[in-house]
Amino acid sequence: MEAAPTVIDAILQENLQVLKQIDASLLQRLLELLSHASSIFVCGKGRSGFIARCFAMRLMHLGLRAYVVDETITPAIGPGDVLIACSGSGETEETCLAAEKANRIGSQVIAITAEAGSRLTQVASLSVVLSAPHKNSVATNGISLQYAGSLFEQSTLLFCDGIILQEMQARQSTCAELASRHANLE
Repeated sequence: MEAAPTVIDAILQENLQVLKQIDASLLQRLLELLSHASSIFVCGKGRSGFIARCFAMRLMHLGLRAYVVDETITPAIGPGDVLIACSGSGETEETCLAAEKANRIGSQVIAITAEAGSRLTQVASLSVVLSAPHKNSVATNGISLQYAGSLFEQSTLLFCDGIILQEMQARQSTCAELASRHANLE
């Protein structure tokens, strides 16, 4: 007898639906921008900010120069650098301000958002639009069973981990190489 679907099955299905809609050429363009970047900066607020921080850590594990905006040791961004800005709504004030400033300075801006026509996408060199709700939408459109932006945040994490895995394969990096850069003062 087959087991009844669980909430975990529903979460996995929702993420699969979102991630299958991403154009492979978009991922390739993103990887090209990252490969030419002098430094990579990430930003986001709330849970989107936590996901951005996870991505920055993995970029560092790859051996790339990665920084989190608003940290005390984050240097100035400049031309030749990339800012990856994560915001489900694409309207988060601090995230948009950082993206707009990076754009004015001459840095490439990559937006990861759920809203194609958002303020964030207007300044982005490249926009990754994940078809995931960024606020509670169960009652209105039934896209996600999950609360608030959970699906956006989960799919963003999975997308970013996919970028890392793709770059690992391109560089022929091993897990041991990445692990050698893992924090050791823990």
